[in-house]
Amino acid sequence: MSLLTIKSLNQFYGGSHILWDVDLNVEKGSRTCLMGRNGMGKTTLLKCLMGLLPATSGTIQFDGTDLRGASAETRARIGIGYVPQGREIFPQLTVEENLRIGLGIRKNGLKAVPDRIYDLFPVLKQMLRRRGGDLSGGQQQQLAIGRALVLEPSLLVLDEPTEGIQPNIVHQIGDIILKLNEEAGVTVLLVEQKLPFARRVANQFRILDKGRAVAGGPIDQLTDEVVHAHLSV
Repeated sequence: MSLLTIKSLNQFYGGSHILWDVDLNVEKGSRTCLMGRNGMGKTTLLKCLMGLLPATSGTIQFDGTDLRGASAETRARIGIGYVPQGREIFPQLTVEENLRIGLGIRKNGLKAVPDRIYDLFPVLKQMLRRRGGDLSGGQQQQLAIGRALVLEPSLLVLDEPTEGIQPNIVHQIGDIILKLNEEAGVTVLLVEQKLPFARRVANQFRILDKGRAVAGGPIDQLTDEVVHAHLSV
């Protein structure tokens, strides 16, 4: 069953045509990796999904709801958690304050950060009073993911979650993505450049090339030939 369906999506930035009739179908319970060389439209696609950039034409449906015209806050409230590239935590706020930001968007009015966040990221509980800007890159990424999970989303969207992060934390983040998917049923859509991580974490892949969807399928079909054709620099 499809959770997210994007059809014929076009997006222009200035005079440039960035996305060309992109179709993307994300099945409920799947882990889909969106791939492509730099500058091919991956982040633009995620920003259109999140309502941070306007789509010129096309449709985005999430769990049967048409997202055209919906605000970014509305998209978060109906169950899409977003971890942007570069993390974008609030460096002057504490870890706890960063996490609590999402509480105001929750539908059920919960006033406390769910304990599950601290179970997944024990380091955040240890550093609740620490300012976000004082954390390491890996800790900031864990904070950014934790902040998205405060919403208890049904779809977790991550833009390059391993970028600039030490290998041991990369492995932990992979474990957490798999745990959220397999134990909590969270559907995952991520942009990722690192092939070993993508092959470990995803069970589906889609490739964008110059703003067009050019390949996709089960992750075991991400062969060396496909990588050479569409991902090698």
